[in-house]
Amino acid sequence: MTSSFVIIGAGLAGAKAAEALRDKGFDGKITIVGDERHLPYERPPLSKDYLAGNAEAESFQVHDAAWYAEKNVELRQGVKATAIEREKKQVTLDDGTSLGYDKLLLATGASPRELPDTAGIHYLRRIEDSDRLRELFGTASKLAVVGGGWIGLEATAAARQAGVEVTVIEALELPLVSALGPEVAPVFADLHREHGVDLRLGVQVEHISNGGQGKRIRLGDGSVLEADAVLAGIGAKPNVELAEAAGLRVDNGVVTDASLRTSDPDIFAAGDVANAYHPFLGKHLRVEHWANALNQPAVAAAGMLGKEESYDELPYFFTDQYDLGMEYLGTIEGHDRVVFRGDVPGREFIAFWLKENRVLAGMNVNVWDVTDPIKALIRSGKAVDPERLADPEVPLEDLA
Repeated sequence: MTSSFVIIGAGLAGAKAAEALRDKGFDGKITIVGDERHLPYERPPLSKDYLAGNAEAESFQVHDAAWYAEKNVELRQGVKATAIEREKKQVTLDDGTSLGYDKLLLATGASPRELPDTAGIHYLRRIEDSDRLRELFGTASKLAVVGGGWIGLEATAAARQAGVEVTVIEALELPLVSALGPEVAPVFADLHREHGVDLRLGVQVEHISNGGQGKRIRLGDGSVLEADAVLAGIGAKPNVELAEAAGLRVDNGVVTDASLRTSDPDIFAAGDVANAYHPFLGKHLRVEHWANALNQPAVAAAGMLGKEESYDELPYFFTDQYDLGMEYLGTIEGHDRVVFRGDVPGREFIAFWLKENRVLAGMNVNVWDVTDPIKALIRSGKAVDPERLADPEVPLEDLA
């Protein structure tokens, strides 16, 4: 009897899982279920090139329509999975149909966290969200961005480059301070200030109301801002409702082992929704970045086929804001110092987060082709000489 595999989630992780299953020789039935009507696509361009008007939607599709036909992968688009019946090995869909499965992959992603006053607020997760913001950039003169994280700052850069005035409201003392720490976050604060962004830091939004043709934002310090529109980028929450209702183990995402298997041996999870055990870091980790959605599915596919593999890629993400391009590897948790190598004021440098002189993470800013030696430094676990690490004349390869 032919095996049937179902993938819930038609984003990058779902499409890459189908690709990996076919590449690994699976010739059974593959069905991808997704509530969007688009072909599976990558999300980073939504806050980068696509939002800035420099890319077309087709350019970041994972595959074109012909690929799914050629690989005999069924796409159920515009349909939402509403329940998983583990005993029957069946997924119920909101169109009244159901799908049986031998193995199931959850690639349900994450959704934006919403503000309490959410009516009329913009969020950025799907193509339609980016389309609305692009249209807004052509008509609005003032934008308020709530949240100084990656999405908020990338959208801010796109808005400024479109000539829109932007105020960023961040509850913490610096944008990106949770991700980069207080030593490195000022790089991005300075970058945006130099491009005319009004940063309101260390202040909460108390209330958002309609005001004239736009929005009035009252802040915790008593000040009131007016803007044509408000974009909220205050983080994301994993889409665990299906998993939770099915009785799977859920804790900040769907909990998996290193092979991306959930508490049910026939159900796997990958991408933003997976809180996976990381064998190198020795802990569970949920990472909401493109690289996990790109690379985890191959490991999940192997497990679905009974070939145990472990996912131990270091957390990786990248950003493009104005003339700054950056890549980041590792995790800064527990660091006790930061070492800079290069020209920090000129924004052409590498930052290293260290603990007891061991490299935990590295970020290259406008310096390229260094991710492999940074990975080697992190994975070696060896103590390094901070002075040599800071010296651009010392090859990174000599330090690992």
